[in-house]
Amino acid sequence: MSKSILERLEKSGLRMTEQRRTIARVIDAAEDHPDVEELHSRANARDPRISLATVYRTVKLFEEAGLLERLEFGDGRARFEDSQRAHHDHLIDMDTGEVIEFCDPEIEVLQERIARRLGYRLEGHRLELLGRRIRP
Repeated sequence: MSKSILERLEKSGLRMTEQRRTIARVIDAAEDHPDVEELHSRANARDPRISLATVYRTVKLFEEAGLLERLEFGDGRARFEDSQRAHHDHLIDMDTGEVIEFCDPEIEVLQERIARRLGYRLEGHRLELLGRRIRP
C-alpha cells in the first residue's frame, strides 16, 4: 500500500506546519475528488484558523511536489486526489456532477494495444467519460 500524503510530505523535506499537516490529513481522508473550497471547508472544521488562501497555497505546493494530481472534469473547478492512488478512470455524470471511479481490464488492454500499434510504450493515461444516466 502506498504511503499517505502526510507520510510522504514528512519525508519530502518541505517545511512542515500544523496547517499543512491538517490539510494533508483531510486529503488522505477524502474518498471523493474535492476542489479547494471543499478542502478548505473540511480543513477549517478541524482548525478554524486555516484560511482559504492557505489551502490554495498548500494545494499548489503539494501538486508541485508530486503529492497531488489535479483533475479537470469540465465543470470549471479543479479537483484533486492523491497522486499515488491505485489507477482508475472516471465517469462523470453531466447532470449531477457525480464522479464514478472504475477500472476496466478490457479498456486497459485496448489502450496498450493502440499505443503499440502507433509505435509507443504506454507510460500512463487518464480516461474521463462524460455521460448522462439512461432513464427507462
